[in-house]
Amino acid sequence: MKRKIFSLFIVVLIASLSGLFTAQAQTNGEYGVVIEGFDWGAAVNKVILTMDEPVTTVNWNDYNVMVQRSSDCAAIPASQRLGSRNVIAGYVSDANGERVEEGNHVTLVLYVAPNQPIGSPIQYSQAEGCSGNSWIDYNMTIQDETKGLVWNEEVNRVIPLIDRFDLSGTFSHGDITMSYASYSPENDDESPLIIWLHGGGEGGTDPSIPLIANRAANYASDEIQAIFDGAHVLVPQSPTRWMDSGEGTTTGQTDDIYYEAVKALIDQYIAENPDVDPDRIYVGGCSNGGYLAFKLIIEYPEFFAAAFPSALAYRGTYFTDDQADRVKDVPTWFIHAKEDGTTVPEQTVIPVYNKLKDAGASDVHFSFYDHVVDINGLFGGEGYHYPDHWSWIYSHANEARRDYDGSLVKLEGEPVTIMEWLASQSK
Repeated sequence: MKRKIFSLFIVVLIASLSGLFTAQAQTNGEYGVVIEGFDWGAAVNKVILTMDEPVTTVNWNDYNVMVQRSSDCAAIPASQRLGSRNVIAGYVSDANGERVEEGNHVTLVLYVAPNQPIGSPIQYSQAEGCSGNSWIDYNMTIQDETKGLVWNEEVNRVIPLIDRFDLSGTFSHGDITMSYASYSPENDDESPLIIWLHGGGEGGTDPSIPLIANRAANYASDEIQAIFDGAHVLVPQSPTRWMDSGEGTTTGQTDDIYYEAVKALIDQYIAENPDVDPDRIYVGGCSNGGYLAFKLIIEYPEFFAAAFPSALAYRGTYFTDDQADRVKDVPTWFIHAKEDGTTVPEQTVIPVYNKLKDAGASDVHFSFYDHVVDINGLFGGEGYHYPDHWSWIYSHANEARRDYDGSLVKLEGEPVTIMEWLASQSK
């Protein structure tokens, strides 16, 4: 009887101590996040947990991740404010999420997908004073369910490609002041300049938004930089939208208020970076930015070596024969989707392209897609359709290869991608 009472006492004592340890377990641990741009937009794809002591192994199935998305400005649908994240892998790492054999951090890899808005740290909204894409409050709570440990204090953000850019640029021209992001290649050789002009949802005063909202930062990636043997990248940001005429929206019928200021910014950037090759200045943009890219080559046809607009918003009605004659010798590669209901191709890119060809343009190409699809094959491949306005996906991923007639675009008899073609252009 005494042995049973003693055994019961030990069980109760162990249970009490276990509860005490649980109550004293970490409840406000620190974490960092990794944010990357994907074809469809930005997502938090990793979370980096700070551990109290070095670890060598990770059982990622032990972790539960909850997210709360909120904003004082952007309107977030109720169904996208709170949810869980699926952990798909884990490993020992350093504070930036790089793998190590032993370290004081654990990195959890999170599932991301275009139909999982709970993974995005930005939000597209049309709320007054917060129109377009903007960063939101993205609060995470991570729990190790076996040890009762909790991490809920963000202390670090790693945004791999954006971290390569200088985001501090501002430029004024007349009454216009704009922000801009820039990337300089590591080599000291004479290098081309790639200019990217964002779409209508990325205006404002935070140039990280044009880089992350639709993967434009990829022009600074190792893969694309290698094609150019290093290239400068300049990404201006409109305070409003590039098609702003000052009295409404222009699609080519009148001047916008920005094109002269953007050209002046480009001139200043070149002056401040003497390693830029003045014979290899390339301008591209999507939708609203596709309009401005095309407007710039109309106004300054002798300045640019090539252009690469996607989802062109410039109306063919306003593209005159005289303008076509001026632009015909500027190598240009258009990208568009047939079912684009925002920049309807029959009103924009098709008449523009045809007019250029009729004017005798010899180095003008046009990749025309049935739909904008999952080019990575992770979510259904050809069977998964993004909104058909998003044809810039093919530009950012360097996947455009075919011309208007379906044939492969070639240089010296060899098929090329859009970036390979662009890198070959020189005045």
